[in-house]
Amino acid sequence: MTVGGETPHAMTANSFTSVSLDPPLVLVCVGHDAVMHACMEGAEHFGISVLAAHQHALARHFADRGRPLGAAQFESVDWSPGPATGAPVIGGALAALECEVWRRYEGGDHSIFVGRILSLERRPHDAALLFHAGRMLSLDHARSLPRPS
Repeated sequence: MTVGGETPHAMTANSFTSVSLDPPLVLVCVGHDAVMHACMEGAEHFGISVLAAHQHALARHFADRGRPLGAAQFESVDWSPGPATGAPVIGGALAALECEVWRRYEGGDHSIFVGRILSLERRPHDAALLFHAGRMLSLDHARSLPRPS
């Protein structure tokens, strides 16, 4: 998840979720104690980059609370400004979404940010990066389940 502007920031989110097709909405949950939470307070837009399996080091980088903040955290990262909002989009990701903040809800120690998708770019890759049980995993392919008779 990224925000642009004068002080860009990124964080590794455990997940994001589709909410609606009409309008096209997704949500991401951000802990109140995360730097990203403060960044989202005044943000109008955010980006989501769905990382490929070979990008596990990037996921760890943006999850590291000791990394440099602001533009410095992007210095060694392949990224570009998104075409719709300018939010940073990670190069080589499976997909990149740019969203406008649509709603915000409180959920315990997190805020739930719902974004309306403004742009979506898919990039084909062989494997997706997954996070499960505290580990980074690779999903090489998905199998379709048989349809019920």
